Amino acid sequence: MAISVFDLFKVGIGPSSSHTGGPMAAAHKFARGLHQDGLLEKVTRVEAILYGSLGLTGKGHGSDKAVLLGLSGDKPELVDVDTVDERLAAMRSSGTVTLYGVHEIPFVVGEHLVFERKLSLPHHPNGMRFTAYADDTVLREKVYYSVGGGFVVDENATGADRIKPDDTVLPYAFTTAQELLAHCAETGLSISGLMMENEKAFGRTEEEIRTRLLHLWAVMAECVRRGTSREGVLPGGLKVRRRAHQLYRRLQSEADGTDPLRAMDWVSLFALAVNEENAAGGRIVTAPTNGAAGIVPAVLSYYMRFLPGAGEDGVIRFLLTAGAIGVLFKENASISGAEVG
Repeated sequence: MAISVFDLFKVGIGPSSSHTGGPMAAAHKFARGLHQDGLLEKVTRVEAILYGSLGLTGKGHGSDKAVLLGLSGDKPELVDVDTVDERLAAMRSSGTVTLYGVHEIPFVVGEHLVFERKLSLPHHPNGMRFTAYADDTVLREKVYYSVGGGFVVDENATGADRIKPDDTVLPYAFTTAQELLAHCAETGLSISGLMMENEKAFGRTEEEIRTRLLHLWAVMAECVRRGTSREGVLPGGLKVRRRAHQLYRRLQSEADGTDPLRAMDWVSLFALAVNEENAAGGRIVTAPTNGAAGIVPAVLSYYMRFLPGAGEDGVIRFLLTAGAIGVLFKENASISGAEVG
């Protein structure tokens, strides 16, 4: 199974890669499939049922919002986060959704979107079933699983935590750290250099890889900027106030001093800024999940702000190396935290 760094680091929205990004991607896939197969105009209604962990905790993670946006044709990496609330309010007020941005149908959360809290689908806790009808005739039914990190698979490519296998032949395939380090020793390549060669096997030039990695960093940096500049209360019933802006002003006003832990204050601040943006449904980069999304941009933000000689080459090396570590986790464990008791 070939895993790209761009499978692990993806632009999306908060607050959850598995409960927000995954359902949005699944709903988008379903609507796009109807459009591509010429079925869209025949649809009179769509039903979506979220099972297991999605049924139990999906509402708090915005899964209902994600399904509405996905059916409308939005993708996690492209949706305009600044207009989401306004658009969702309009959909709920009208009781409709414009399927794939083309065909308006009735859609009411609670009637056409159901959180099934007592049942789970067989292959993974994050299961979804979408059904499109022409009056009482089923036009299409699809089951998807959100397996963590924004990965979505259909029922024909499932398992405990599988992604759809990619049969790309990598020059330096590895599934363990021992194999990774052995490749480096044999070739003289650094981990980032080895990952660059593997990325080229997916049909990308080095220039394309660098451009895409720097785009990921630009999204991360903007997320940190927004997180450190915004104030107010985060969504949800707990009324949690944002703290990153106040901490940012305080750190800026303090003398550098000689405190060896000051670096950790800044790294923690940057991570908090991303986490607050994630909680607010903002634009983030899954790294490799929304829950862990603050770590990579926090380290990179400190590097770019404080370390002499920091630059784009260092950012690219860091992301490629982090991607290698992500591959090891994805190959050997789960990056989905969903549990159903």
